[in-house]
Amino acid sequence: MKHNLAQDLEQCALPAALEAMGERWSFLILRSALSGIRHFEEFQSTLGIARNILANRLARLVENGIMLRQPMLCDRRKVEYRLTEKGEDLAPAMIALRQWGQKWSCAPASCQVLADKRDRKPIRGVTIQAHDGRALDLTDLVWVCTDEVTPMAPEREPAKAA
Repeated sequence: MKHNLAQDLEQCALPAALEAMGERWSFLILRSALSGIRHFEEFQSTLGIARNILANRLARLVENGIMLRQPMLCDRRKVEYRLTEKGEDLAPAMIALRQWGQKWSCAPASCQVLADKRDRKPIRGVTIQAHDGRALDLTDLVWVCTDEVTPMAPEREPAKAA
């Protein structure tokens, strides 16, 4: 089956991912959650976001399976928001966006850098990597349709019983 790049881009996961995340506030809520913030009041005071906007964005993140709203174990009348596995999987994208912003001076310099907990050394820049770990440049990339992958060797016929 021959593919058309324009048609394939219409089915790209990026617009769906952006739709699930929403807009600026959702990314900032996610950043806070990745930093360990769990409670509505903490999000509100840290971000300076209006309560109605925060409630809306948190509901959207929960609806999209990025965060989970659950009663606190110590006081079941209070709730906390935790990242799901789907939400935690956004960490590399968030780190890459932050590093891009730092590199291109999109924001004032921060005294805080993301570091390895073990040795407290700053992490490397997020890169595009091949399946074997090689760093790739944009010129190394090509779109491949998964239904057009051909096997390295022809499939063998099952052995017949004698």
